[in-house]
Amino acid sequence: MTLDPDALRALEIGRAAGGEPFENGSVAAARAAYNASFPTQQGEHEPVAATLQQEIYGPNGPVTIRIHRGIGAPRTGARAVLYLHGGGWVVGNLSSHDEICRWLANLGNAVVVCPDYRLAPEHKFPAGLEDCMAALRFMAENAGELGIDPARTSVAGDSAGGNLAAVLALLARDGLVPRLAAQILIYPNTDARQAADSYRRFGDGFGLTAATMAWFRDHYVRTPDDIMDWRVSPLLASSLAGAAPAFVVIAGHDILADEGTAYAERLRAEGVPLVLRPWPGQIHGFVSMGHHILAARQAVSEAAAWLQLQTRVQAD
Repeated sequence: MTLDPDALRALEIGRAAGGEPFENGSVAAARAAYNASFPTQQGEHEPVAATLQQEIYGPNGPVTIRIHRGIGAPRTGARAVLYLHGGGWVVGNLSSHDEICRWLANLGNAVVVCPDYRLAPEHKFPAGLEDCMAALRFMAENAGELGIDPARTSVAGDSAGGNLAAVLALLARDGLVPRLAAQILIYPNTDARQAADSYRRFGDGFGLTAATMAWFRDHYVRTPDDIMDWRVSPLLASSLAGAAPAFVVIAGHDILADEGTAYAERLRAEGVPLVLRPWPGQIHGFVSMGHHILAARQAVSEAAAWLQLQTRVQAD
């Protein structure tokens, strides 16, 4: 399968912009470069019915969350989504994935909550995960004030955020955080061993490189032993049975393609209702590139349509 023309153009624009690979510089330099680039990749931020930003508290201290109420979301009993942004656990913030959150809120008639979870290496695993757990608990405990239905609360995320979302879904299954109605995993990182064949096929030249992904991982984990912890590598969990129904998006030209597909196949094999949606011509991060890639909004639209159906079924 050849690259989608939009994805190819996005890669060409990235190459023309130059810049050092993240792993060749400091974390501060990587964040500065990322923060300068993502506004040019996102499309126009569409309006939502309301946006609120506030602080909540978790085991590591305060966490800022941003809440979007989608146009069409009811004032009470709305479906809700905890959205966890990507960025390799090292970069990313409340604004870097705001486009996706707004789309999901409007297309899903939902309330979307995005936490500014702690980043590595200043806050290594499991600090960021604990912040996300705190955000999910906050949503359940304040459902009335937020105007959401706890029985129709789901989790979603892309890349490293997809990793955190997958882990939350397993923690919810085990009763360690509130139960979830659904999970949306967008090109998720599921195996920190980084040994899948897609690391060889797409290791360089397709946006996220194998070298950069190793740099991200090594900042996130405390020691190499963490790589084998299922909360870092959910593909290594002893069982995925009983997790919330899943919608999994895979980019075909992505170093994470094989591990994401393997996770989806395990979910299906272990009885979890699954929609696996491959985008063969796309690259890692395409859903965050709405300015360049038309398929970005289409992918979120499909996930939102599935979410509406899934949460309607769950509510009944």
